[in-house]
Order: sequence, then structure tokens, then C-alpha cells
Amino acid sequence: MKKYYITTPIYYPSGKFHIGTAYTEVLADMLTKYHKLKGYNTFMLTGLDEHGQKIENKAIAANMTPQEYVDKQAEAAIKLWKTMKIDYNKFIRTTDEEHVKVVQDIFEKLLEQGDIYKGYYEGWYCEPCESYFTDLQLVDGKCPDCGREVKKMKEEAYFFNMKKYADRLLEYYNTHEEFIKPDYRKTEMINNFIKPGLEDLCVTRTSFTWGVPVKSDPKHVIYVWLDALTNYITAIGYGSDNTKQFNELWPADLHIVGKDIARFHLIYWPIFLMALNLPLPKQILVHNWITMKNGKMSKSVGNVIYPESLIERYGLDATKYYLIRQMPTSSDGIFTPEEFVKRYNNDLVNDLSNLLNRTVSMANKYFDGNVPEFNGNKNDVDEEYRDEAKQTIIDFDARIENCEFADALQIIWNFISRSNKYIDETKPWELAKDESRKDELKSVIYHLIAGLRHIAVLIDPLLGETSKEILRQIGNNEEISWDTLLEFEKMPTTKVIEKGEPIFMRLVEADEIEYIKSLMK
Repeated sequence: MKKYYITTPIYYPSGKFHIGTAYTEVLADMLTKYHKLKGYNTFMLTGLDEHGQKIENKAIAANMTPQEYVDKQAEAAIKLWKTMKIDYNKFIRTTDEEHVKVVQDIFEKLLEQGDIYKGYYEGWYCEPCESYFTDLQLVDGKCPDCGREVKKMKEEAYFFNMKKYADRLLEYYNTHEEFIKPDYRKTEMINNFIKPGLEDLCVTRTSFTWGVPVKSDPKHVIYVWLDALTNYITAIGYGSDNTKQFNELWPADLHIVGKDIARFHLIYWPIFLMALNLPLPKQILVHNWITMKNGKMSKSVGNVIYPESLIERYGLDATKYYLIRQMPTSSDGIFTPEEFVKRYNNDLVNDLSNLLNRTVSMANKYFDGNVPEFNGNKNDVDEEYRDEAKQTIIDFDARIENCEFADALQIIWNFISRSNKYIDETKPWELAKDESRKDELKSVIYHLIAGLRHIAVLIDPLLGETSKEILRQIGNNEEISWDTLLEFEKMPTTKVIEKGEPIFMRLVEADEIEYIKSLMK
């Protein structure tokens, strides 16, 4: 059985997670379930990056120890992912004892082989990013990554020799076109960081204590990115007494990260792995942000929205659908209450729910709920409809493989629209008036039910609750798999429920727009 190892970033638990973080988690979960549906042995990793000065300061402000603070944050994160039915295999925390031990061992190994050396660092320090920058790297005197204020600092530190691996990294970029998605992120890394010359990376701190201490020099704590990035291998047993899982799963098939941490994953992480003589992940996907019309989500602006609020009001599947559908491949997605309500009413109510309701109603009205067997082409459009169903699989697969997730959903919705059009083309209400055309009517109902099964399988990785409800209403109790999609003409004889039930109810547009606006804080 083929394996599929996918990771999210480990999130920095400095506050409550908003819909931007939820997007990353939903995307990883969708891809995990998609590959599981296709028969892969899947493993999804997520977790928290719990060390660093910012956490230490947050804990002090909350009158807690750092450990108490991160324990509370971890509990909240796990609760949220449970609410969102995220199907992860492991939740790693950088405070985990085994992770700490292996990080210390990795540091000593890199020190011993000369990749890490001791010196002094003086530069502009950004506390939220826990990064030093040169004068040239600053943007308008501020952090180039987050735009916040920086301060001049000098401290004894250990450094990683980045220059040693720069040419090797560049060669890897050039010989592995699939490594970075989307492609333009590779160009950014080359032009902005590699060609100007990689600076050696400061990998320890002495100005705070909340972190992994260097085994051979305990006054130093290991820099957050050397600590955090190695979670992708420590979580599956690298450096432990049992490396069986690591040997089975590594290299990762996909790392998913946001654009704000692209540099760390596309430059630092590959170089760390090269130094450890380990294979690089097969692919790293850098996604954009979900922003608001007035810019980035910010508590100070009062435009942050949290996934729990949307789920409670509109359901899990509607929330997940919007998050994935609204995020373009090459630019930031913009959240608006107006667009959320529009997507809900148009896509979920008018298109999908209406198709299911119409079909179940007709099956009951014309055949007492019994779904006819497939019996060849009876209408001029039957074969065309099946061909489009099969082409939908191909096009959907292609979009997923190319990391075009909003477009992949569009492919499914194109078929949903085609199914509604099929009803209009075949006019089953007219066929029912003519006994001589009963076989045509049977064919229409069969194709519509088979089409709904098709749709249910395709949406299952993202809209699991909706998928199960569609299958329940059309009386399909078989265990679905990707192979199910290849059996359009072989659907088992079923009986639909006696009365169709709307899976999504129309929203009153003005009311719900105002309600969503009230959620923004």
C-alpha cells in the first residue's frame, strides 16, 4: 500500500486560532481524506510550536508558568480540531520530552560536524518572529516578515553555516521542479534570499530561558526554527530508539505552510535536512492568507473571525466549503460576510441541496422510491452525462495534484450544475405522462441517483457530513472508495428515503450578513 505523509505547520499558540489557521488545517485534512479514499496509508501531523520569548512573555502577562500557558493553549487547539473533525494521526508539541531530547541530539551532531559554530550576534531583532535582520533586510525600518517594530540587540550565540549549503540548495531547486508550489515562491526565495547571499543563521538565544537548552552549553536555548522545524521528523521517530515509522513515512509527501513562514521552510528546513544527510520532503505547498476587505485580520482593527462562530451557526461543512472555495491559488483570499452568504445560498442550497431534493422526490413520485437498474442509453444525453461524470474525476484529480483546490471544487460544482441541466433536458415530468417512455424515465432517475453518488464520493474528503447525508437519502449503504467512481453503470439497486430532506436551508441574506459582521472582533 502506498503511503501519504502530510503535515501542517506547528502553530504558535500565542492566541486563539482564527479562520486563517483553520484554512490550513482543513486543507491538510481534506488531502488526507482524499488520499485515504484512494487507498493510501495516510498519516497527518499537526501540533504546536510552544517555545520562545513571546510565549514566555505571554505566560508572565497571564500570571502563569510557560508550561501552564502552553498546556492551556494545547487543550484549546485540540478541542477546536475535534469540533472541526480534523482526522490527524499525531498532535506534536515541542515541549514533548522525546522531541526535546532529539532536538538536543541534532544540535550536538551539527555542532560536532562543523555546521554550527559559536560567535556573537548583533542586529535588529523582531520578537514576534524571533528573528534577527540586517539593515538591508529591514523594510521601512521594520521586520520584513511581519512589519512590526524591531530593536537592536547583541548576544553570544551559535550560528548555522548557511553559506555552506547555498549552492546545493539552488541546484536542488533547479532539478526538482515539483518541490515548491506554487512555482513563483521558488523565484522569490532565489531572488530575495539566495542570490543576494545567505546569511549564517543564529540558532540559539541567551536572552530568555523558555526553550530547549543546548546540552553542551545550557545557558543557550535552541533557536525556535531549529527546534520547531525538526518536528516533522521527531514526530515519527527520527533519532529515537524505534525508527520504524520514520523509515516508513519519510520523506514527507507534502508540507503545507502559510506564506509568512515560507522562507523558513523553503530555505532553512531543506538545508537542515541536507546537513543531517536526510532526504528532502517531496513537495512544500505555500498558501496565501485569508484577509478581510480592509486588510489582514487583526484584533486591534476588530476584523477577526473565528471558525467556531461560523460552525455553530452554519454548520461544519458550509464553513469548510467556504474556506477552501474562497482561497485562490496565486493570491490572498478575501473573507466577506456577503460572499459567505452568497456561496451558501447559491452553491449549497440552489445547486446541491436542490438537486438532491428534486431527485429524491421524483424517485418517490414515479417509482415508489425504488431506483431503477441501469439499462443502457435511453435518452440522447445519457451517454454524454456519464462521460461528463467520468471526465469530472480526471479534471478533479488534476486540480488536486496541481494544488488548485478552489478550482477542484469548481469542477465538482460544474458537474452538479450539469446534473440540474440534465433534469431540464430530459424533462422527467413529461416522460411520466407517456407509458411508452417509461424506460426513458427509468434511465433518467438511475442517472441522477448515480450522479448524486458520484458527487457524494467526490465531496467526501471535504464535506463528509454532507456526503453521508446524500448517500443516506439515496439509499446507498455501500462503503465508498475511489473505485466507486469508476462504477457509474454498476450502482447497486437502492431505495431512496420516503421524503427528501433539505441538506442546506436558504439564508435570509440581509439578516445573516449583519450577524456575521457582529462576529468580527
